[in-house]
Amino acid sequence: MKLLRLIRIARVALKYGLEEFFIGHERFRPLRWAVRALLFWRPPHRAPRGVRLRQALEALGPVFVKFGQMLSTRRDLVALDLADELALLQDRVPPFDSAAAVAVIETALGKPLAELFAEFDRTPVASASVAQVHFARLPNGRPVAVKVLRTGIGPVIAHDVALLRALAGLVETLFADGRRLRPREVVAEFEKHLEDELDLVREAANCSQLRRNFKDSSLLAVPEVVWDYCAREVMTMDRMDGIPVSQIDRLRESGVDVPRLAAAGVEIFFTQVFRDGFFHADMHPGNILVKPGSQQYIALDFGIMGTLTEVDKQYLARNFLAFFRRDYKGVAQAHLESGWVPADTRVDELEAAVRAVCEPVFDR
Repeated sequence: MKLLRLIRIARVALKYGLEEFFIGHERFRPLRWAVRALLFWRPPHRAPRGVRLRQALEALGPVFVKFGQMLSTRRDLVALDLADELALLQDRVPPFDSAAAVAVIETALGKPLAELFAEFDRTPVASASVAQVHFARLPNGRPVAVKVLRTGIGPVIAHDVALLRALAGLVETLFADGRRLRPREVVAEFEKHLEDELDLVREAANCSQLRRNFKDSSLLAVPEVVWDYCAREVMTMDRMDGIPVSQIDRLRESGVDVPRLAAAGVEIFFTQVFRDGFFHADMHPGNILVKPGSQQYIALDFGIMGTLTEVDKQYLARNFLAFFRRDYKGVAQAHLESGWVPADTRVDELEAAVRAVCEPVFDR
């Protein structure tokens, strides 16, 4: 199984010209002519490398799409052109067969679909890497959204993560920045998040906690979980309607004050981090809606949440204050003391690197 999957990955990589990421490395210089000679039959690629990388991840399936989504948020690890293109993966996962989704729901909840719901839309409203969402209506008329895990996703994740670990080891060995970027740790973090997302009861509990933290909030709405309709493979919650936060023109047309909305977003983030120490850690545009004509956000998808200790909060506060004061040495020292960078990092070098990134931004 792993060998067949590896062959498929190699074929997709060749189809989209991803070998350039390796033969561009100095260690592969002697092999460049041989690789190009072997690929004489393939027409030259005209699309930018970021587009080809995104297309390859889409072709490889949900796990690789999810990994690309995560990398798109790590601009400290990947080039900006790649991060910008990978960000487009957020809403590009094809849905799986709705008959399979119905079978999962009936098995998990122990009843036929007709007994569970008065209405059930078999066309999914959203499809993500490990699950998809269907709108439905309970027998009492309550509109809900039903999230269903992809069938057979567990073994696929296990095989693909094993291959990603092997690839991370190769990157760490071959590239000069390999150890600094810690690719194996990135894959391990990715694997943990995937494991969490495969348990929808855990996600439902996260949703319930966040809703309780923002009870009666005018800034953030969180759906209520319908616990009688939840299992490891199925999560049912209130249906939430809104405008995706990335659709700025629609937001303005609906009467949303975009600058005030941005300020509300900052307040929500700081409240989650510093008041609660419990925050939504996957807030890409696909997971954030806005209630039309208001400054209220709607949060979705609670599979990946973060927690902070009081010590973490202190270091974060020190970092923010140092950034706002342009105290780059303070930023560097806080990163070292918190363990967020290797212990042998020189304070002056980190200070200079932070200054080079921040000064152009502040001076705008």
